[in-house]
Amino acid sequence: MTIKQIFEEGTLHKASDIHLINGEPLIIRVTGKLIRLDKFGIFNQKKLEDLVLSILNTNQKDQYLSKRELDLAYQLESGERFRINLHFEKGSPSLAARVISTKIPTMEEIMMPEIVYQLSRLNQGLIILTGPTGCGKSTSLATIISLINNERSCNIITLEDPIEYVFTPKKSMIRQRQYGFDFLSFPDALKHVLRQDPNVIMVGEMRDLETIASTITLAETGHLVLATLHTPNASQTVDRIIDIFPPHQQEQIRMQLSMSLVGVIAQQLIQTKDGKNRVAAREIMINTPAVANLIRENKITQIKTVIQTSSDDSMITMDQSLEKLIKQGLIDKETARQYSTNGTTIK
Repeated sequence: MTIKQIFEEGTLHKASDIHLINGEPLIIRVTGKLIRLDKFGIFNQKKLEDLVLSILNTNQKDQYLSKRELDLAYQLESGERFRINLHFEKGSPSLAARVISTKIPTMEEIMMPEIVYQLSRLNQGLIILTGPTGCGKSTSLATIISLINNERSCNIITLEDPIEYVFTPKKSMIRQRQYGFDFLSFPDALKHVLRQDPNVIMVGEMRDLETIASTITLAETGHLVLATLHTPNASQTVDRIIDIFPPHQQEQIRMQLSMSLVGVIAQQLIQTKDGKNRVAAREIMINTPAVANLIRENKITQIKTVIQTSSDDSMITMDQSLEKLIKQGLIDKETARQYSTNGTTIK
């Protein structure tokens, strides 16, 4: 048994995620549901150690064993790619792998709203994609990068941990840089990226104060910056960014964010009626003068109301997006209520 065989089994079943846990068989996630496969038997600690260490070089082994966590990418000879997180569970190695499609979908294929096309064609500003783990943020980012690559002559630089989708340069030039190999910290990479003549910068995740501060500053200096956060909606995204700074800096950050932010796209992946696929429900906030004013005046709680009443500006709340998917016949009401911010509003 090899890690290659395990990953091939996952792709054969069209899994989105693959899990290896001590005392369990192979577990995969298909259209959002976990499935146990008995083909390889039950994994014990020795099997897991052999499998996990077989894909690591000496430096990676040292880092994994000392820090007890490691993110990396893995690719099969057939081209399928995986984003892997290695960790420990009750003292035993454990693995969670996200299957990355070799084909980058188009924005049409993932039903991206028209306003996101417009945001993608801007020359500067900050676009933030948010949502829980596994909600398709990386895929949505990839479709935006792909659109820019197909339409414009840009220098695109991505900072990723690890590299997921691999882009083929078309009209644009693309540098994909991986944390731990091509750069050693996000704040340092962001400080130096201006010397690399960028037009578009993609920040895989805004993890800490320094990274968030550098990302906002880049968006202010005439670049289009794409980034992600693990927040459930637009107003909490703004709150999270501001609250990570100490109180004496928050007024300045509110001012910077009100000027540099162009939009927030918060999404969730929801199983379709037929159970065969998943579809994205998206809340979209555009930084109109009204929204920018709320950010400056620290009236973040009122942002949701502005989104609800600003359909003319292409804004939509998560609940409105869910209702739209119900009307399109893609999801049922009961499922929509489970993902709603207020299930009683779903009709």
